[in-house]
This record gives sequence, C-alpha cells and structure tokens, in this order.
Amino acid sequence: MAVLVLTSPRFSDHTPPPGHPEHGGRQDVMDAVAARWRERGGPVAEPSPAPREAIRAVHSDRFIETLESAAGRAVMLDPDTFTSAESWDVTQLAAGAALGAVDAVLDGETRRAAALVRPPGHHSNRDLARGFCLVNNAAVSAARALDLGLSRVAIVDFDVHHGNGTQEIFEADPRVLYVSTHQWPFYPGTGRVDDVGVGGGRGFTVNVPMERGATDADVEHVFDDLVVPLTSRFEPELVIVSAGFDAHEEDPIGGMRMSAGGFARLTGRLCAVADACASGRVVLITEGGYHLRAFAASLSATLAALDGGDGAVAAPGPAGVDRRRGIDAAGRARAVQSAFWRGL
Repeated sequence: MAVLVLTSPRFSDHTPPPGHPEHGGRQDVMDAVAARWRERGGPVAEPSPAPREAIRAVHSDRFIETLESAAGRAVMLDPDTFTSAESWDVTQLAAGAALGAVDAVLDGETRRAAALVRPPGHHSNRDLARGFCLVNNAAVSAARALDLGLSRVAIVDFDVHHGNGTQEIFEADPRVLYVSTHQWPFYPGTGRVDDVGVGGGRGFTVNVPMERGATDADVEHVFDDLVVPLTSRFEPELVIVSAGFDAHEEDPIGGMRMSAGGFARLTGRLCAVADACASGRVVLITEGGYHLRAFAASLSATLAALDGGDGAVAAPGPAGVDRRRGIDAAGRARAVQSAFWRGL
C-alpha cells in the first residue's frame, strides 16, 4: 500500500507578516511534492477540519479561545508567532490532516501516511501557541491514537528545534514516548538531556541535544546507538514522526549540516522500528524547514523512504567519517536514560 498524503492548498491562507520564515512558499513546495506523488500513482487526499474535541484533548480552553478570538484578524501571539484572518480555520484543517493520517493507518487503509501541513505545531503546549506554531498537530494525532485504543505511541522529532510543546503535553504520560534530537543550545532553550519526564512519565521523554554543526553521520549515529534501540524497547504500536527539515545544511535558521538523504535514512530507520513493533504503522507530520529547495528535496526523499524506496534501508556510513558530535550526544543521553532502560 502506497503512502497516503494528506494536504490542502488552503494551508497557504495562513499568512504571517512579510519576511516571516514560515510563509506560504512552504505550502507551494508541499503542493508540488503532493502533485508529483499523485502523478506517480500515490494517493493524495484533502483533509477535513479537526473537531474541537480533538483539539481539546491536548490544548486548554484558554488556548482554543485565544485562536478563535483571533479569527478574521492579524494578531501577534508572541514575537515569532502570528495569525492572519484565516489562521484559525487553517490550523483546524492542519490538525485534521494529522487526524486523518492516524485514522487511515489504524483503520488499515494504509500502513503509512504523511500530513504535509502548515503552520507547524510542536512548540505549542496546552496553553500557549509559540515558535511559528498554532495547534500541535503531532500531539493531536497521538491523543487520537490513544483514544482509539492504542497503549503505546512513539513520537520521534528530528526538527532542529526541541519540540517543547509536545514534550510538555505528554511528559507525565507513560503511554507516549517522546524522543527529540535537536541543536543545543538553541531556541526554545528546552530539551536538556536530563529532561526525562515527570511522575509516571519519567523515562518516556528522551532528549538528545546536539552540538551545532552536526552532520548526517552524527545524527545517524545517535539513531543507531540510542534512538532505534530505545524506541524498539518501548514496542510502540504506532510511530509518529515530527518531521522538521531545518537541520538541513542550507537552512537559514538552523546550524546543523544534514542533507535530504540523511532525513530519508532517519525515516527509514523509524520505518524499520515500526515494521518490527507496530505492524509497519507510521504517521509523518511536517514541522519546520525554511530553505525552499532544501525543504522540497528533503520532503521528497523522506516520502520515498516512507514508501520503502531509496533511503528506506539504512546502510552503514563510510568508514573514517567524523561522528564525534553524535558519539558525544548519544553517550550523554545513554548515561541518563540507562536509569530507566536497563541494559540499554
């Protein structure tokens, strides 16, 4: 079964101020990627808006009322985050794409689905929209999976920024494993290696902060040494990928040096985990990525990997490649997480 892509040209109707990095050109990229997917015979569907109850599963009434009250207006929610007249409708549609992806996978319509959406979501917590983000699409999708009866959902976030909102929403919930690889120090200033969750959720938040300049080899080492074995030990019934592509070497915001092929290989590794533990079920949801050419290449390569094409099989990297940043990051995270995952 081919990967189901859910997206909508309506996502262009969220229009932050001129010069903002999270602009409508990003949707032009996603529309073009989806059109090529359709031309090759892949299924592409238009999402339906998320119902209020699905958004309330992860966001407070205060959060929802703030966005609703901004409908029809341009409002600054924080120094980086803005609404425009259509943003409330658009973000409900983006969350609906994430829900539609989960529903399709759990209904058996497909094993893998991708929600190509904007605005992104992983910085928004229960009460506050921030960091270019409105509704937290990954969190909405994980909550939907739990509501449908799953007991273990993994969210793996390889955006260059830590997904502080997703972490905060699930940090006390042992049913959700949240794993983040991210540049450190960097916005939003969260995601320390010793942030491991709270209460009964301790050990189910896994942060791997990485030094600026990390490459494909570094991040792939972290996945091979820590992310894949730990996520496999969790035995998820669904893998959700918060797919940000702003760790690309050409991205104007991040300071890491990944490539489109690197993102594809990370996705391939997560698909292998899903094949072993989750009947192959993977939902990918877009987050950041602000260099349009790099975003297009990364998204296309990742979709191919999600579909089992080139990049789905993680071949070992060439000998002699410097993996110092990855070795250091994985070692620090392993030392912290070994208290929760014996024999890791």
